[in-house]
Amino acid sequence: MRLRSVIGLGILALWMGVLGLHVRREYFRSAGEIIAAGARTLAPGSHFYVVRMNGGAIGTATVRLDTVPDGFTLDDDLLLDVPALDTVHRAAARTRVELDRTLALQRFAFRMDSEIGSFGVTGEAADSGLDVVVEAGGSAQRSRIGEAGDLLLDAAVPIRLAAAGRLAVGAEYEARVFDPSSMSVRSMTLRVTARDTLVLPDSARLGADGRWAASSQDTIPVWRVEQRFGGVSIASWVDEDGLTVRAESPLGFTVERTTFELARQEWSDSRGDPALTSGYGVLIESTAIAANADLEGIETAPRLAVRLRGVELEGFDLDGGRQRLFGDTLVVTREADWMLENAGFQLPAADPRLAEYLEATPLIQSDDERIRARAVEITAGTRDPAQAAALLNDWVWRSVRKQITPSVPSAIQVLEALRGDCNEHTVLYVALARAIGLPTRSAVGLVYVRGRFYYHAWPEVLLGARWVAVDPTLGQYPADASHLRFLVGGLARQLELIRLIGRLRLDVQ
Repeated sequence: MRLRSVIGLGILALWMGVLGLHVRREYFRSAGEIIAAGARTLAPGSHFYVVRMNGGAIGTATVRLDTVPDGFTLDDDLLLDVPALDTVHRAAARTRVELDRTLALQRFAFRMDSEIGSFGVTGEAADSGLDVVVEAGGSAQRSRIGEAGDLLLDAAVPIRLAAAGRLAVGAEYEARVFDPSSMSVRSMTLRVTARDTLVLPDSARLGADGRWAASSQDTIPVWRVEQRFGGVSIASWVDEDGLTVRAESPLGFTVERTTFELARQEWSDSRGDPALTSGYGVLIESTAIAANADLEGIETAPRLAVRLRGVELEGFDLDGGRQRLFGDTLVVTREADWMLENAGFQLPAADPRLAEYLEATPLIQSDDERIRARAVEITAGTRDPAQAAALLNDWVWRSVRKQITPSVPSAIQVLEALRGDCNEHTVLYVALARAIGLPTRSAVGLVYVRGRFYYHAWPEVLLGARWVAVDPTLGQYPADASHLRFLVGGLARQLELIRLIGRLRLDVQ
């Protein structure tokens, strides 16, 4: 009897031990171990997409996930024909992300080629941050993104979510994302809001008429993942590996998985559609806001009052300088001539409190010798801030050809190409101004042009104790009162304008 008890206790102890190991293995694993285990189930392969704008195809994309001895590589290739001003403008972007077995970022390479040149960013994870090299206009700049931690690029975030077993309705995930196109880091919250299935073409065959058609369909289980950052919310449907199946942008873009042949055919069919390029082009016209009043003569009007409706105004830079916000009514007062005459200092500005408005950045290369030399040449050595600001505004307006450009705006590239849209005009102006010690910043918002308000960017220069809006794109010094500033900052902040699109309504008072 005693022997049986001993055996029974031994078996019980062994069972408890095995159970304990199982519990420890399943419930007390580190996040890295859980993700590494989930990552082993990821299926390598390539997927093809068609990119549409207002129903018309404007490009294609390819996403390829591969396994390598040390982890994974993720390649994302995008080719677009951006329609504008009765023509199309070609842009190509390629991103390669190298991940370890726990899907942590090891290296990345981003490159965008457009009509004004190539812009490239490479980066490698280091113990104390992310080492980044920016290449534009024939020069390379190195910088360090501190506290990289579990920093990821946007495309890899849903894959990590899937590998972590978080593709379940109601699950949330926090991530820090580095955006190489704006050289910025942002915090992002992902939330899984729904589960469904989508039916998509799986293969295509060539018909007797020379046209491709779907030959079979595939039913794919998908999860709706909502990404939130800076007040912006973007949703996409991803498969069980976290790869995009369908995505929609508030700007009117849609991206949908299909076959290579069908994507290229649809894109080719849409290239001659005049509806996509009419006016400023479908991308710009679809976001414009009709004015409820004719603002003829606004270029010289001293004041404009506009009621802002339909959006939450918190978080925008609406109040300050030439602008005053009274409830939901924004009042813009154009600077009088006397405000432009006495800046209260001589160039270069020496106040250390203005350092952030004088420093060079990866996209505003005010410390580059070419930028410095051109700025000195334009301003003819003047030390008067107001005179220098006016000379720079006039030179950029006259010298940079007005052309809508799907690119990453880099001051050096714009100086070489001398063409671009409002973003290119703005970064070049800001770089030239900072190069001579004139405190300058970028502003974004809306401007009135021929009956509608369009999203726009322009510089602001510090004269005296006041930030003065100037517009080298439209040749205005100072900028007219229809410039409604919503945000101060570069490309990283401009993304926040997305929450206005399709919602904001303006009533001119």
